[in-house]
Amino acid sequence: MTNTTNRLVKLGMLAALSILLVFLIHFPIFPAAAYLEYDMADVPILIGTFLFGPWWGLLLTAVVSVLQWVLVSPASGWVGAIMHFFATGSCVLVAGLLYRRKHTRGGAVLALLAGVVVQVLMMIPLNLIFTVHFNGAPAEVVMAMLPTIIIPFNLIKAGANALITFLLYKSAGKLLRLF
Repeated sequence: MTNTTNRLVKLGMLAALSILLVFLIHFPIFPAAAYLEYDMADVPILIGTFLFGPWWGLLLTAVVSVLQWVLVSPASGWVGAIMHFFATGSCVLVAGLLYRRKHTRGGAVLALLAGVVVQVLMMIPLNLIFTVHFNGAPAEVVMAMLPTIIIPFNLIKAGANALITFLLYKSAGKLLRLF
């Protein structure tokens, strides 16, 4: 099997795992906004980013965003897919680029922390644009939810996924190298 084919097969496995995880593990963190659910879809994406680089991670993010929209959460529509792509994609690019420059455990920590911060910050304008203009929520309501629900939710979700990624990426890499 060629190197490119091998990489695409492994990325396909990570995409499938991402969809399986979001299907099996999803729950609300804040009862006041039960539609905001924690899921682990970003863990395989971040692992793929660390193993194959930021551009492959961004491609993986695009594939998972579309599959998640079609297979798991069609109610969120294209808006959910776009928001997932930009939020996770921003984290993937930042974390992937930083980790590529400093390929150590400390580099992984720094990369994941920076990715979390960028993802949380990215969700502020995304919610103000998409939730207001396409989901019909009043701007005042979204603005009021930013400091109390939206930012804390995204910090918890992205932080938990970064922590899980850090704990698993070396083992997952060893496992994927067996194939």
